[in-house]
Amino acid sequence: MRAPADPSRWADLAPRAASAAVMIAVGTAAVVAGGVWFQMVTVFVTAVMIWELWTMIEPQGPTRGMLLAALVASVLSGQLELQESWSLALFLIAPLAGAITLRRERLTFLAFALAVQVAGWGLVTFRLDYGFFWLLWLIGVVVVTDVAGYFAGRLIGGPKFWPRVSPKKTWSGTVAGWAGAAGVGLIFDGLAVVGPQIVPLSILLSIASQWGDIAESALKRRMGVKDSSALIPGHGGLFDRFDALLGASLFMLLVTAALGVPGVRP
Repeated sequence: MRAPADPSRWADLAPRAASAAVMIAVGTAAVVAGGVWFQMVTVFVTAVMIWELWTMIEPQGPTRGMLLAALVASVLSGQLELQESWSLALFLIAPLAGAITLRRERLTFLAFALAVQVAGWGLVTFRLDYGFFWLLWLIGVVVVTDVAGYFAGRLIGGPKFWPRVSPKKTWSGTVAGWAGAAGVGLIFDGLAVVGPQIVPLSILLSIASQWGDIAESALKRRMGVKDSSALIPGHGGLFDRFDALLGASLFMLLVTAALGVPGVRP
């Protein structure tokens, strides 16, 4: 006889849905508006994630974390319009300042803080270079990967993907995320007729987003915390919510630098 479903599996669904609705509304408005509006949202989210990173490593020093976040916001605001590769070196200012100030996990902070800033810059650059349509594709792949993985993992369950790092992530949810991403690629191919390469690219983007999530899970386990912060009901912090988008952004920066993503223009 089949055991009754555990209702606790869905205990976080209501707050997650409500918080997600607000974030989707704000994010969609920013993506559609583009320009300075999208830049301001990106700067805010990036700065908050740096603060969360600091507080995970040094929970007794939130004031210094806020000062560092303000430094990140200042540097990133000045760099978003610049396309020269040398300007990326300025993103080392805040990570180095934090690494020097911290008493432990200096290399961890340096690596994650730099990755967060570059990923934020990458999203703004992607919006500028490819426009609303393709940023919507990127975000759509990340969101569908997350949603498909969440429901498949809760409904199907099964073997864990990497229990030591991310105890809740299952192979069923992981593969469902890839399938959902492929579906997003097919939809966008139908809308823009960019060719079949968009499907495998969507799957690779999905994998990159999942590794962004795994990297942040590994960071939290290393720091001994459940969430990056408690800013978002049902989701934890901004780092918890946007870790997958960071992985996707870094992946697309590499792809566009190496290949230029042929055909990825409506």
